[in-house]
Amino acid sequence: MTSSRTDRVSQLPLRDDTTIPQLGFGVFLVPAEETADIVGQALDAGYRHIDTAAAYRNEAGVGEAVRSSGLSRDEVYITTKCFNTNHGRDKARAALERSLDRLEMDQVDLYLIHWPVPMHDLYAETWEAFVQAQSEGLVKSIGVSNFKAPHLERIIEATGVTPVVNQIELHPYFQQADLRAEHERLGIVTEAWSPIAHGGEVLKDPVIGEIAEAHGKTPAQVVLRWHLQLGNVVIPKSATPERITENFDLFDFELGDEEMGRIEGLDRGERLGPDPDHFEKP
Repeated sequence: MTSSRTDRVSQLPLRDDTTIPQLGFGVFLVPAEETADIVGQALDAGYRHIDTAAAYRNEAGVGEAVRSSGLSRDEVYITTKCFNTNHGRDKARAALERSLDRLEMDQVDLYLIHWPVPMHDLYAETWEAFVQAQSEGLVKSIGVSNFKAPHLERIIEATGVTPVVNQIELHPYFQQADLRAEHERLGIVTEAWSPIAHGGEVLKDPVIGEIAEAHGKTPAQVVLRWHLQLGNVVIPKSATPERITENFDLFDFELGDEEMGRIEGLDRGERLGPDPDHFEKP
């Protein structure tokens, strides 16, 4: 890993005058006992943004990897999330403190409400706790995940504070153009989870395959490059060293307008994950 490799990742400006690395590394479903090693490989490959969550049960491994990396804390951007069972002012604050303890950090760079859980109707109160935690310096930036437009409107109206990021399911078969447009209107950065749709049918799509062949790249690299050119933050996950490195190798090619348009035409409006209006428990 060289500094020039790391420096190729754009730093996107956030509305609170901070920045976020556009390409990150996700650890969803990475086993706790393997997390430190796998995140260490990602840091060696050049990633400087690690996305975890309390629900992933691997925050401790993320913290261990950062401490063992030889990098200073301010060189690595850490995102974690407050899960559904910890909504409400007091519960959210206690959940954040537990996450900081597991990470062995004094502050996280970005803290997200993992899901809105509208059937409990506590996400606005939870957001108030986030605003308070930010004012105390426990978190640098605050955002949300899996929020639809009405959920965003509710918390902004309740607090006057707009999330810097909304992390949502987003891939060529589920592009969420209307929600991305709302993000742009509100000054919210879009972050994509499941960016390559779990590595399934999307990567076998003939359109993606043709574009990949034209550039001498893999289908996954083409989809990740598409995200970057849309302006999304993207957090691919892999447990294999080759794929970890491959998913970072996105900066020596560019998709043309016609290719971007062909991928845009693949949108099916089909979720792979839960509908945020109805998801409560895993």
